[in-house]
Amino acid sequence: MAHIQVSIRNVGNATVIDVVGDIDLYNSPEMRKTLMGVLKEQNAARAVINLTRVRYIDSSGVASLVEALKVARERNARLILFGLSKAAREVLELSRLIKVFEVYENEEQALGAN
Repeated sequence: MAHIQVSIRNVGNATVIDVVGDIDLYNSPEMRKTLMGVLKEQNAARAVINLTRVRYIDSSGVASLVEALKVARERNARLILFGLSKAAREVLELSRLIKVFEVYENEEQALGAN
């Protein structure tokens, strides 16, 4: 069972969450906890999730992202994803969520998004 690494850094008015590893049933609670902390405790206006080093995401990982998006909307914050792998993009497309999230190719685009 592979572990996930989640770290946070601030870039301008955005809080970037760097995720390394697969987001699956075992790892999604850790990611969820970090996302909720950023949105609820730090009250981030823009949470930008870096998925460039995530090869795989399963339904529990998607559920964590959806929950974070819901919290972000309740708080008038933005949740932005970037760097989706082919597999992660497919999961979001199959679940018809790719249009629900703000998705960008790279960090520069995600941070520059108005």
